[in-house]
Order: sequence, then C-alpha cells, then structure tokens
Amino acid sequence: MPRSNRPRRPVSGKGSASGRGAGGKSNGDVPELDLERARAGIARRESAPDGQWMVRTMTAKNAEKTYICPECSTAVLPGVAHLVVWKDDHLFGAAAGLAERRHWHTNCWTTRSYRYR
Repeated sequence: MPRSNRPRRPVSGKGSASGRGAGGKSNGDVPELDLERARAGIARRESAPDGQWMVRTMTAKNAEKTYICPECSTAVLPGVAHLVVWKDDHLFGAAAGLAERRHWHTNCWTTRSYRYR
C-alpha cells in the first residue's frame, strides 16, 4: 500500500504549538464577520456640481468624538452615524483633500445646496 503524505492527527487530539496538527485551524473561536463595520471603512466617490467627493460612512458604533457639521453648524455627537467627506479633486492633491475632511450629518450631505459661497 502506498504511503500517505498527509499529516496524521495526534492521538490525544491536541494540536502542536504551531497549530499545524489540526489541519491549520486554531482551537480558538473564529469571530463573526461584522458586515456593517466592513462596509463602513470603504470610501465611495460621488460626483456633484461642485466637484468630486470621497464619502465614507461612519457607523454609530465607531463615532466616538464630537464634530461640527459644516452645513447646519450643529454638533455631530458621539454615537450618531454620519458621513466623513473630503474633496477628491483638491487643488493641492489628494493628501490635502484628505487633510481637510469634514464630518457631515447624513441628511445634511444629501440635501446640501450647491451654492458657491
């Protein structure tokens, strides 16, 4: 009978220190994937009459600080879901646009006026 090249499981059921004895799986529980958290970190590009914008959703769970919304000039409180917005086509480049990012209420961003001030 030909020899098997598969690693054999330990007789006691305990894996080696590197975790290779049980097929590469660790004995700890695998944390459940939080889809809301995974989607929140991805910025999307929005086009508007006033330029190209990068918009990232900040979930209520991740909102930890107080910010002032540039549209309504009221506070975006900790624990309130909102948007982080920065200019993608900034005159001085993407890094400058990212440095000037602002936190908006979701409703303020969707109903903002495009008047030039």
